[in-house]
Amino acid sequence: AALLSLPTDSLWSVDDILTEDDEQDRVPLQKLKLLGESEELRDLLLNPHLRQLLLTVDQAEDKSSIMKKYMQEPLFVEFADCCLRIVEPPEKENILPE
Repeated sequence: AALLSLPTDSLWSVDDILTEDDEQDRVPLQKLKLLGESEELRDLLLNPHLRQLLLTVDQAEDKSSIMKKYMQEPLFVEFADCCLRIVEPPEKENILPE
C-alpha cells in the first residue's frame, strides 16, 4: 500500500491528467477568469435550482451520466451555453449577414 501513496509534498497540475487529445478542450486560465466577471452568469447563479443542480454534479460519482441527464434541463443548458459564450465567443465570420 505504501507504494501507491503519493508523497504529501508532490503537487499535481492539470498537465499531469490531460492527454494530448484533451489539450484542444483546455480553456486558458485568463478565459476562465472571464466567467467570474460575467454579470449574465452571476445572475443565472442566483437561481437556487441551478445551484442545486451544480452541487449535485460536483458531488456525483458518475459525472458523465448526470451531465447527460442535466443537458435535458433547460436551466442547466442555459447555464452551459452562457459559459461557452464567455470562454469561446462566436466568431464573427460564422455569423451570416442580415
